[in-house]
Amino acid sequence: MRSVLCVLAVLVLLSGCDQLGIDTPKVQAEKREADGKAIGGACRNGGRAIEDCYLLNRKADKAAVYAGWREMDEYMRENKLEAVAPQLKPEDFAKPKPKQASEGDGGDGSDTAADAGDGGKPDKADTRASH
Repeated sequence: MRSVLCVLAVLVLLSGCDQLGIDTPKVQAEKREADGKAIGGACRNGGRAIEDCYLLNRKADKAAVYAGWREMDEYMRENKLEAVAPQLKPEDFAKPKPKQASEGDGGDGSDTAADAGDGGKPDKADTRASH
């Protein structure tokens, strides 16, 4: 009787795992599929070819991306919607961002001799002591 109660208690505790936020493999697969469909739908709405969508989202499940792209394509055709032109280009993300003033360089945005690119000569306006 005692072992039956222990088994039932364990089963009751394990049945609450979904409420604790513990993802099961099934839940993880459903999330991946939903993410892929959302990516595909967004690509189609943005006027991107499915091949471009695959290249931009290499980690996404291709079957789910295609399903989302196809569903959005059907929806847009039925409702006579035009694609929204993308404003950002993928190559914009590959460029390094320009260096901004940080707290470590005085925060005033002025160049130091090393940053000025003039061979290490300090600016005449640079009044900071180098000793």
